[in-house]
Amino acid sequence: MKRRSLLRSVIAMSLLAGSLLAPAFADGPIVIKFSHVVAVDTPKGKAAEFFKKLAEERTKGKVKVEVYPNSQLYKDKEELEALQLGAVQMLAPSLAKFGPLGVKEYEIFDLPFLFDNYEEVNKVTGGKIGQQLFTKLESKGIKGLGYWDNGFKVFTANKPIHTPEDMKGVKIRIQSSKVLDEEIRSLGALPQVMAFSEVYQALQTGVVDGTELEPSNLYTSKAFEVQKHLTLTNHGFLGYAVITNKKFWESLPADIRTTLEQVMKETNAHANKTAQEESEKALAAIKASGKTTIYTPTAAERAAFRKAMVPVHTKMVDRYGKEMLDAIYKETDFKPVQ
Repeated sequence: MKRRSLLRSVIAMSLLAGSLLAPAFADGPIVIKFSHVVAVDTPKGKAAEFFKKLAEERTKGKVKVEVYPNSQLYKDKEELEALQLGAVQMLAPSLAKFGPLGVKEYEIFDLPFLFDNYEEVNKVTGGKIGQQLFTKLESKGIKGLGYWDNGFKVFTANKPIHTPEDMKGVKIRIQSSKVLDEEIRSLGALPQVMAFSEVYQALQTGVVDGTELEPSNLYTSKAFEVQKHLTLTNHGFLGYAVITNKKFWESLPADIRTTLEQVMKETNAHANKTAQEESEKALAAIKASGKTTIYTPTAAERAAFRKAMVPVHTKMVDRYGKEMLDAIYKETDFKPVQ
């Protein structure tokens, strides 16, 4: 609580001083501070730069987008509060971040083996369900602008992980999510909540033993350098919601807002088109480094992981609701564990 109060005080003072939030309608350009926690050369980082380029071109300089990667402004837990207070105007947090904010329905995206491919993900996020979830953010002062894919998660550790039994007792870093916590416990592993910016050092010093990350973040954070083994379980999806401060967005001149909405629509399509390619490039780079052994589970081994983890869907249903779970099952033609 003390840290939260301190953050609020620092942001409030900075806003008054004008150092964080430029006036929306001053003589100069409208400034959009876009903060995120990963590297520039990740799918999210590249998408943010794509948005910046198009936004500044299409508005003919009336909008200036300042992108701050690698937690330059705020760490994971601080981002959303900074957006709500107006210290930044745009974020692209992982979908798991909205659970602690009180919108628990987003934790449904943390479920293991919910999606088999990007097409299934996009069918859900780009349709009625994705829009319904965005409406739940509005009471928090947040407006959703789009969903960006990243990739499917793999397990890493300093010992081979071939079966669920190999996970027992392994300390795995996760994002703050009750669903992810239960997912890791379903394997007998020990979940450790930690900011992304702290993962490399935690792995290096043995605070945690392994991760569940997708290849691009694993590669750009250099976490693979301190992990001897990677198992291609592809057990969960990691994606982002592009969001803005609702009051800021609604205060924009109508023509500017319309232009930015079109730019974001094009950025969403670009981001999701290239996400899988970027993930594959990262995996190839990890393999080429020779520092991490990559293992592809057999069909039977992956089925064992699925059998151990899918019961989390019903065990945690109170977090997101059976109605939403059934709706996603219908969209994706989900097949239960046999």
